[in-house]
Amino acid sequence: MYSLSDFDFELPPERIAQLPLPDRSASRLLQLDGDQITDRHFADIVDQLQTGDLLVMNNTRVLKARFFGVKETGGQVEVLVERVLDNRTVLAQVRASKSPKPGTRIRLADAFDVTTGERAGEFFTLHFEGDVFELIEAHGRLPLPPYIEHTADEFDEQRYQTVYSKEPGAVAAPTAGLHFDQPLLDRLKAKGVNFAYVTLHVGAGTFQPVRVEDLSAHQMHTEWYTVPGETVDAVRAARAAGRDVIAVGTTSLRALESASQSGELAAGSADTALFITPGYKFKTVTRLITNFHLPKSTLLMLVSAFAGYAEIRKAYAHAIANEYRFFSYGDAMLLTTQSRQ
Repeated sequence: MYSLSDFDFELPPERIAQLPLPDRSASRLLQLDGDQITDRHFADIVDQLQTGDLLVMNNTRVLKARFFGVKETGGQVEVLVERVLDNRTVLAQVRASKSPKPGTRIRLADAFDVTTGERAGEFFTLHFEGDVFELIEAHGRLPLPPYIEHTADEFDEQRYQTVYSKEPGAVAAPTAGLHFDQPLLDRLKAKGVNFAYVTLHVGAGTFQPVRVEDLSAHQMHTEWYTVPGETVDAVRAARAAGRDVIAVGTTSLRALESASQSGELAAGSADTALFITPGYKFKTVTRLITNFHLPKSTLLMLVSAFAGYAEIRKAYAHAIANEYRFFSYGDAMLLTTQSRQ
């Protein structure tokens, strides 16, 4: 029904947020309910949720996954860790003038060596000589999105993590969660809003545009997720009480919907390559908090499936005209699923 060009739009470069606001919850919030658009501040989210509603958040933590290094031959290398396989092995993007062969030793950050293993599609297997998480935290650099033009500094290291991040493994932040600070979470809790968590380790593929006009030919990148039993219980309780299940970010939504493919949400861990486009029937999530997404991206397709294609086009045009800030460090939206409109 839809093709890639249906999800393109013109975005003035100045609308791309290059820096976060000083205060997390000071961002703007565009509320979209059907075709009704309301301009709010993000802190107004407290007034838009009800006692007994359930916020589901992605507690992944962004790794300092970017490294610069040198091969034994002297060639320069850039490494971006994509996924930690175990405490000595990762999958990574390796950029070099000549792709390294298996067995090649690479010195990273002038601090430690890794050895290349077999290729895994577009990625390389890299074997570390020590604990992966310790070496990444000690010597890596935070991998800001490609459209952010400055090098990550100490401020980014704090602000490109959610305040509830816990499980290391992502190479990009679940950015809808960046708007929550502890005082706002405390206000929501005091109102009787409930919280539950999933983990989905966001991969670099989240920034890749779709390159085929025929969406059925797109190969979706995979990401690992887990949905705990207590989150399943919290979702069931909210739905039984007639309350909303609100995903904080598209990553939380993908985890919940991936775990709901049988028709009912089930606890467990798996890889997901779920590609949500208009026509998808949502099984668990009724509302969504999300940032604004890139043209021709799978995430723009997801929110169009959730809130309606025409409605999202109208909301994005409104956001551009009213100078909302876009992408990871930008403003947020509060969406209601079409089935509720």
